[in-house]
Amino acid sequence: MNRTLIIGLGNPILTDDGVGVRVAEEVRALLPESAPVDISEVSIGGLTLMESMIGYDRVILIDSYLSQDGIPGTFRKMSLDDLRLVSPTQNSASPHDASLVTALESGKQLGLRLPGQITIYAIHVQNVDEFSEQPTPAVAAAIPLVTKAVLDEIRQG
Repeated sequence: MNRTLIIGLGNPILTDDGVGVRVAEEVRALLPESAPVDISEVSIGGLTLMESMIGYDRVILIDSYLSQDGIPGTFRKMSLDDLRLVSPTQNSASPHDASLVTALESGKQLGLRLPGQITIYAIHVQNVDEFSEQPTPAVAAAIPLVTKAVLDEIRQG
């Protein structure tokens, strides 16, 4: 049986930064308990994030994405190759701040059992600096849409 892990990334007390966590919570609430899916909400990155993926066949990451040209509340489905384009391999000599791409490449070189399929749902955000447990209205409106997209992704797998 394929093992699937859903990871909602972000800090839920930094306004829009917690949107990945919020979507993961919604997916958990709507998914039957018998579904063969593990869900976690975390505020980690790099090597620690890669280590959490060991042993899974498929991972769905949900995270905020801050960019100059992004419209808050819109989202895009990305592959690991797409992530390489926006977060190129860097810092391969230092584990303290390795990007996810670098961490995954290092894990593969070490022979770790990492997922063959990684999908990223990147939600364009507006405010990741102010303390608030409530996302901005545009980002809040995206939560049910991304939740549905993730649930559809799980069903397709």
